[in-house]
Amino acid sequence: MVDDAASGDAATIRRRANALALAVLAQLAERPMHPYEIARTLKDRRKDESVRLNYGSLYSVITALVRDGLIEPAGTEQDGNRPQRTVYRLTGAGRTEVDDWMRALLGAPVKEYPQFMAALSFLPLLAPDDVADLLRTRLVALRVKVRRIEDDLEDLEHTDGARGETSELAVAGSRYELAILRAELAYADVLVRRIADGTLGGIEAWRSAVR
Repeated sequence: MVDDAASGDAATIRRRANALALAVLAQLAERPMHPYEIARTLKDRRKDESVRLNYGSLYSVITALVRDGLIEPAGTEQDGNRPQRTVYRLTGAGRTEVDDWMRALLGAPVKEYPQFMAALSFLPLLAPDDVADLLRTRLVALRVKVRRIEDDLEDLEHTDGARGETSELAVAGSRYELAILRAELAYADVLVRRIADGTLGGIEAWRSAVR
């Protein structure tokens, strides 16, 4: 019994390290689907902006979810001369898992390790002027990303507004990404300015160390 519990805990940890598994469970919570429909729906709803999606990984995740008893085959579908596709549905255990997983993600902040934060931790490896130049390049890219998301959100609002629908709930993830990018943009902009004008604490020692 102890071994079974430990094995189950390990499977849960592995599964929850992959947000694509959550995306699959979320789609099947709506209705049974085959893998291609899952992928198409995620792309149509732009969920691939928040979850890394490729077909190889998708099929691996589906296999693992079946093995763990969270989803199960519900039949097959065939469109014309195309090969049959297996349709999957959520099991009772799957519904419990997606509920528990969502509660854990929303209710408790988890320590993450962004690569940019790692780079900021080791700034003294490069000369201050080089860092400032690199950050300026990053700022350009960040502004492009921010503008793209703003344009996408505006397009969605106009489209949904014309249909009398609200898109705010559907784009919560995009709005979060936009807020994070704006915060990073503001921080990097200030950092560049303080490096350039010499007001960053410790910059003289930094300059001396890399000469």
